[in-house]
Formats: sequence, structure tokens, C-alpha cells
Amino acid sequence: MDLLKVLSEMPGAPGREELVREFIESKVKGLADEITTDAMGNLICRKKPVEGATDVQKVMIACHMDEIAFYVRLIDDKGFIRLHNAGGFDNRNLFARRVRIQTRDGEVIEGVMNPGGRPIHIASPEDRTKIPKMAEFFVDTGLDKETVTAKIRPGDPVTLVQEFTELGEMVTGKCLDNRVACWVGVRLLERLQASDKYDVYVVFTVQEEVGLRGAITSGYAIEPDISIAIDTTLAVDTPGVPGEEQITELGKGVAIKILDGYAISNKELVDTFVDLAETEGITHQYEVLPMGGTDVGAMQRARAGSRAVALSVPTRYIHTVTEMVHKGDLRATLDLLAAYLSK
Repeated sequence: MDLLKVLSEMPGAPGREELVREFIESKVKGLADEITTDAMGNLICRKKPVEGATDVQKVMIACHMDEIAFYVRLIDDKGFIRLHNAGGFDNRNLFARRVRIQTRDGEVIEGVMNPGGRPIHIASPEDRTKIPKMAEFFVDTGLDKETVTAKIRPGDPVTLVQEFTELGEMVTGKCLDNRVACWVGVRLLERLQASDKYDVYVVFTVQEEVGLRGAITSGYAIEPDISIAIDTTLAVDTPGVPGEEQITELGKGVAIKILDGYAISNKELVDTFVDLAETEGITHQYEVLPMGGTDVGAMQRARAGSRAVALSVPTRYIHTVTEMVHKGDLRATLDLLAAYLSK
């Protein structure tokens, strides 16, 4: 899990994924036949088919690099920093958080994020139960206003800080959505051999959390025949939620997506992955996600369209800094994808 730990703890706001991209590129160098970065910032790693192969299909595998984050919106007259969110946060989970600000000069400045208002000792009963709006949150760097304005400006990305930890067969940390997919993409390229059936593009995409934007452009450029998104999905197998609403369950394997709010998976591909999982003895489950979506929704619609499916890693506490996945589910996702491309 050392690779996943590094990926999880790195900052990569939508539109500012460069540190994640540079790290991944260093890991996949020599594993792909072509490695390019497009205008949007997508890292495209191509594994060509064997020479002379005919009737080859293009397969695009999307693994988004970005995490939900913030941008500096303004600095007030006391040096406190106001934010604009890039991605969907549950504000109940944003109290008393450490953050990291990446300045234009490459310096990293840490701070703490809290909502404005009175501490609990003097708060009214109404204040104690109120959920603050995003505009009420601010970052305190501990620096005076002159230093803050000299080093930080509007547009600097702000990401949450959290240590990656192993808890038995589980791991927890920030932005496992979707650094688990980056882990799968790197490990897949380590295994992948040239195929006589597929021209494979493993694409580490950008800006998924703000509208699947990197997958839109890279899907248009690659024009795949088959599109596969690797992402997380909800595992609500926790107290307070009825069993029929859990979506997936940790430890029960890779989730083969039937549909979500953005896409309906191709039936032939779903059947193929299910049959392959059963044949190979790979633990798996089905995913029907009522809302939300992944890069598969963009790739499926690229140009004239493609046959598309998603493989998901069940994840508890999504879009918090304590996202949790099961190591076995992570391995099952990699094994099933590798088996599909090799068999």
C-alpha cells in the first residue's frame, strides 16, 4: 500500500493535478509505448497491440487524478482566507480541518479551516445545530495580513490534509476517490502485455469532480470502441442506513456497474465481466447507483459513442478525509481488469 499512501496524501485539486501527474508519470515510465500529456492535462499512456494484429479495438481506461478541493476566493482585511469549493462537499465534515495551500511560487502554506461564528461555550442553541454554508468557512494560516497577501493570491488551490492509515484489511485516507483508480492504473501498466485484440489507452484524467471534463476531451481524441472507468462507489454498509440502501459492501469484491446517474453500462460488457469474474474466482458485486456518476458517462458519449462500463471500488465515507476501502476489493478490481485485457 506504499504507492497508494503517496497518492492519497498528495494534493491535486481539479485543474491543478500536476503533482499527481508528475508522480504517476515517473512510475509508469517505460511501461507504456507512448506517454503524452494533452492540453487539458490528461496523462495518456498507450500500450500498442502486437505488430500485425488485425481487427484491433481501442480500449480507453479512465482513472481520474483530481480530488474535491477549494480555491482561494479572497483575503479579508485581517488576513483570513475565503474559499470557493471545487467539487461536492458535505459541509458537516469540514469543521476543524487542516489544509494545504499551494502558492504560485511553489511554496506550501498550511492552515486550519473553520466556519465563522462563536465557539460552543457561548453559542446559542440555534447556532449549535446550524450547518454552515460554504461561504462561511475560512482558513487561518496564523500569518499576518501582509505576509498572507504577499504569498497567497486568489486562484491558489487549497486541499485537505490527512494521513493515510492501514486499519487491518482496510485503508483510510483522503481522496481515495479517486487515487485508488490511479493505483489500479499504475499496477495495470506493470502487468499489461501487448495484445492481439486491444489497443489500450490508460488515461489519468483531470477535472472529473467538476464535470468529467478531462474524460470529455480525451475520449473525443482517442475515440475508443470500449470505455472503462475505474472509480469509487458508495458503500453505505454502516449504522443508520437500511440494508437496501447500502449500494455496495466492503470486502465483497469489485463492483460491476449496472448504471448510475450519468450512464447505463453496456449489457454485453457487464455480462462479459460477470462471466469472467465467476470463471476466474474474482469476488464481485453489482452496483446500481441512483445519483452521481463517473468518467464513463463522458466516454460513452464521445464522438459517435462507445460501449462502456465501469468497475468500482466500494468506499465508505466518500467525499470525506476518512474514506475507507478494503484491500481485497482493490485487488479484485485490478485482477478483473487485467484478466479482461489479457483473456
